[in-house]
Amino acid sequence: MLAIETIVEEIQDLKRQRRAIILAHHYQESEIQELADSIGDSLELARSARNFDGGVIAFCGVWFMAETAKVLNPDRVVVVPDADAGCSLVDACRVEDLIRFKRAHPDHVIVSYINTSVEVKAESDILCTSRNAVQIVNSIPAGQPVLFLPDINLGNYVKRQTGRENMKVWQGACIVHATFPARRLVAARSAHPGALVAAHPECPEDVLRMADFIGSTSAIIDWCVHHDAAEFIVMTESGVQHSLLRRAPGKQFHFVANENCNCSECPYMRRNTLEKLRDSLRDLKPRVELAPELMERARQPIERMLAVR
Repeated sequence: MLAIETIVEEIQDLKRQRRAIILAHHYQESEIQELADSIGDSLELARSARNFDGGVIAFCGVWFMAETAKVLNPDRVVVVPDADAGCSLVDACRVEDLIRFKRAHPDHVIVSYINTSVEVKAESDILCTSRNAVQIVNSIPAGQPVLFLPDINLGNYVKRQTGRENMKVWQGACIVHATFPARRLVAARSAHPGALVAAHPECPEDVLRMADFIGSTSAIIDWCVHHDAAEFIVMTESGVQHSLLRRAPGKQFHFVANENCNCSECPYMRRNTLEKLRDSLRDLKPRVELAPELMERARQPIERMLAVR
């Protein structure tokens, strides 16, 4: 097995040769984040992909994120280190089911979380991320019925925040955030009585009720970094620890294990490795390939999301 330093050098050489940019989600391993040109949440990475000037995008995240990058960059090569880096939320919302809903409820505006397939995006009216979901729903006329999909916890949080009664919520869930048990958060607060709690809105409502701050991945990082407190319990994927420790090295951050893996890691995000990143830049695969008509239809709701400030 090659030393990490050697693999890093190979990645850097290939990046120059390919005129490539490396985008990494906060949930990636630290060594991948160290190599990234841009680290962010879904909204930040979508904007980074749109503003990129080069030939190849190596997207270190999950497949639906790379699809979004391809839609915004149809003439560029987009690769993902591991083609099996999926998402439970994508799996929870099939495009066939959405099409059936639209036929039965043609009056509803379809607001889709970015954690969806490109086919679902193409059937949506507007997208959102956890950072701007409340703002997006508030941008829709109050009398217009809404379907929010696919995350039930984020959808219910948005419904509470907006006070919108004419909003249906899909029944999908994140296998990481949705399985954070409130009892473990209670135990963490007991073990760290001085710590503040920051939670992602994909967490269950009983977890969110105990949070001092609720926000997207990047919003959580910013809040923890700029808050006067020195200790935090962070209710999201533990990959955020890389940015937290880099930006606030004097603070303490604690993570709560979920029920699925007794850890705080997304199994899909962690499929990407340095070796796979190197191979994807060398071989230009796994490559995201999408039909032009599908990309055009999906681009419209993505651009509508990006236009909302």
